[in-house]
Amino acid sequence: MKNLLFAATLLSAGSVCAQGYVFTVTDSVAATPVKNQAQTGTCWCFATTSFLESELLRKGKGEHDLSEMFIVRQKLQNQLDDNYLRRGKGNIGAGSLSPTYFNAFRQVGVVPEEVYGGINYDSKTHNHGELMPMLHAVAEVAIKQKKRSPQYYEVVDGILDTYLGEVPEKFSYRGKEYTPQSFAKSLELNLDDYVNLTSFTHHPYYESFILEVPDNWEHASMYNLPLDELMSTIDGALSNGYSVCWDGDVSEKGFAFKKGAAINPEINDLSRFEPADTARFSSMKTNERLDEILKFEKPYPEVAVTPEVRQKGFESFVTTDDHLMHLTGIAKDQNGTKYYVTKNSWGTERNDAKGYLNMSDSFVRAKTIYVMMHKDALPKSLKARLGIK
Repeated sequence: MKNLLFAATLLSAGSVCAQGYVFTVTDSVAATPVKNQAQTGTCWCFATTSFLESELLRKGKGEHDLSEMFIVRQKLQNQLDDNYLRRGKGNIGAGSLSPTYFNAFRQVGVVPEEVYGGINYDSKTHNHGELMPMLHAVAEVAIKQKKRSPQYYEVVDGILDTYLGEVPEKFSYRGKEYTPQSFAKSLELNLDDYVNLTSFTHHPYYESFILEVPDNWEHASMYNLPLDELMSTIDGALSNGYSVCWDGDVSEKGFAFKKGAAINPEINDLSRFEPADTARFSSMKTNERLDEILKFEKPYPEVAVTPEVRQKGFESFVTTDDHLMHLTGIAKDQNGTKYYVTKNSWGTERNDAKGYLNMSDSFVRAKTIYVMMHKDALPKSLKARLGIK
């Protein structure tokens, strides 16, 4: 099974439809098949689920397909509670971060996908276009009434049951009977073993802080590292068999999922280009240069991302908290530029890389909001400095 999973990752990294790029995978971590979040804002849950499924493979617990919507359901209930106590000023959007998954997991456990598919309506794929407005409407009534009646809770449960399905008290899976909590316990995942890492200059390095992004409505803390150390820690994890859950900005034109790649192209410093390209690009406007580079006919220079460049992007709201995905390997292009093999949750039909993409080193340096990994993936010296045992 692991050989098949490795082959799938290798295929995804080498099948970018941009004919000018040739990728070679150098490190790969076993992963489960790509899923499709479809018409929902639940990337946070799909990415974290994928990450934990890889953790189960790494730990020798076998391949499991865990239910995203079972966790999403509890998260929605938690958001409604939080929003009410904040007098309607809370976040009841579809998004969240991976720590939200952990909080829901601790509360209610987890179940296999075959037990709770989360589609209890007329659709082949997930679609929360009606569910979310329904919950918003009920939340607004409670705020206006300044109370949550027994009927309020019944209505919320009814909406979630109607769209996602009723929660099973017990279920059978692979010949055994479980409750959601006992199944979670059987997986032997110690959620305290996972750490969140980021890199920003507006907080001291080697300390934790509450990351200031809208989807961090539960106020999760992240360890703050120098940028080079964050990147080397990601590299070390992937090189040693640990995958990485990634949160970042995918709103830039350089994020070309259809092409199976994400790059951070240099369009201003023409001295970094080859002479022939310098002459050609010098006569072009900035947007024309970008369009030419994004044809992906060959690799061009990318932005040299410093902590200052990264911080400017964050504080000018150019780098935003858009999307969570799952890093499963490292690859290099024909020029030796490093890329991160990335498993997305947009299905397998939207690009030729079967739902994967390769994000360049420059892109990840600039656009990462935070990453999550097992604490044992950290260098011993870093664990000691952060006080992690």
